[in-house]
Amino acid sequence: MTNLKNTAALKVLIAGGYGHIGSNIARHLRKKHPEINLILGGRHPEKGHQFAAEIGRTECIFLDVNKPFDSDSAGSPDLIIAALQDHKNMLFDAAVENNISYISITRTADEVAPMIFKALQKQPLSKLVLTDHWQAGVLTIVAKQVAEQFQQINTIETACVYDELDPIGPMIAAQMDSFVTRALIRNEKNWIFVDATEYPRDFYLANGTAARGYPMGTLDVPSLASLTDASNVRFDIVIGQSIGTNQGKNASHDLYIDIEGILVSGKPAKMRTIVSDPAGQSHLTALGVLISVEGIFGLSGQLPPSNGGIYLPETLLNATNAVKTLKEFGVTITQTEI
Repeated sequence: MTNLKNTAALKVLIAGGYGHIGSNIARHLRKKHPEINLILGGRHPEKGHQFAAEIGRTECIFLDVNKPFDSDSAGSPDLIIAALQDHKNMLFDAAVENNISYISITRTADEVAPMIFKALQKQPLSKLVLTDHWQAGVLTIVAKQVAEQFQQINTIETACVYDELDPIGPMIAAQMDSFVTRALIRNEKNWIFVDATEYPRDFYLANGTAARGYPMGTLDVPSLASLTDASNVRFDIVIGQSIGTNQGKNASHDLYIDIEGILVSGKPAKMRTIVSDPAGQSHLTALGVLISVEGIFGLSGQLPPSNGGIYLPETLLNATNAVKTLKEFGVTITQTEI
């Protein structure tokens, strides 16, 4: 539990807060930091009233990202979490103009440039965190921790396994067709955009079955390349049975992180790390947002940044503390040499 003196006055606006991912974010925040005030925004606030009453210290407001943002009408939040599609960047622009901290989760690598340019030019005092990585940065944070075992990394191949039995909300459903289109990858230190359907990758899942993945332009690719200077980096999406389904349980959401290079000991190695959330992808995405909220406000052992501007999960967070929070919520992380 956090320090009530420091956090009882904090207000967090979750745009799309009573949707599939937004409600998971709200539940995680309420469980971990019950004193924070939550505001759920959307075009139909009446749909969130029952949920708001259930979790407490929560109000619902009308919010339309196609209309001008008024901070007072939105409850004067300290942080805006964009858990919905905001193609006009209305929430990001409002955060910059009003010095409100901000978290995004829906952008691909070629969609963040307008946000970065605006932040660099405006130099806001608030913290603007682009968690548009897969699962809001969870994959990159775990990979960052694993990478510390290596003195040199040549290749990082990452993937998610999307299980069709894992329920998704309308926001993700609307994005599914765009997941396998143009993708950014790093190949022999060259940055290239590829037609995902022409660059498949075959590998084996945890149960030994063969899988085929297709690249997707998430922010994990430039993040991991910058962190490690690996010559080859890609992120692939696979549609198949998850670890949970294979075990006769609810569908899990599984992340695969394969890193090849030279260990600190001097031994060449290829290590596989599997991150699995038995509660599914929306639960895991919300956990990624939770740890970034903790990073912004300096909660759960995280140190808050002293300056405003653009941050990424790996520049904001202490990976050890972040992984600890993931495990507290039931996420398993296993590692083997392959």
